[in-house]
Amino acid sequence: MKRIVIIRHAKTIQHGYDQDYDRTLTERGEENADRISSEMVKIGITPDLIISSPAVRTTQTTKIYARNFGYPAGKVRYEKKLYSGMQTTKFLQLLHELDDSHTTVMVVGHNPTVYFYLELLLPNFSLEVPTCSTVVIDFDINNWSELRERSGKMAHRWIPDLL
Repeated sequence: MKRIVIIRHAKTIQHGYDQDYDRTLTERGEENADRISSEMVKIGITPDLIISSPAVRTTQTTKIYARNFGYPAGKVRYEKKLYSGMQTTKFLQLLHELDDSHTTVMVVGHNPTVYFYLELLLPNFSLEVPTCSTVVIDFDINNWSELRERSGKMAHRWIPDLL
C-alpha cells in the first residue's frame, strides 16, 4: 500500500497579494496546522517524505507539520512548480518517479491546484478545500509507478472548521 497526504497551506494574511509568494500564516493558521498534524500523529499517520511548495505560507505550514511528526526540516523536498501551478500530468509524473522505499508521502501546496490533485487521485472528488485541508489517500499498489488516476481511496479528511 502507498499513501499520499495532500495539504492546502494554512490560513494566511489577507493583504499583500502583490507579494503573494511572501505571504505568511496568521496565528489561526498556525494553530490549525498544529491541531491537524497533532491529530495525524495520534492515529499514527506520519510521512516518510514531505514535498512542499517553497512559498512562505507553505513552508511555514510544512514546518509545523514536520515538527509534530519529528520529521527533519532539512529533509523537506521543495518543488517550485507546486507554487506556480504544476499541471496534474506533471504531478502524476512526480508521483510515479518517487522512490518505492517511501510509503507515505505528504504534499503541501496551494489552491486551485490542490483541488485538481485531489480530483486527479480520487474518484468523484467534489468537496471544498479550505485552508489547511488535509486529505489522506490510500492506494492499493506496491510501487509508485503503478499509481493511476482516480484510483485512490480517501482514508481521512481534516478541515479546521470540523475539529
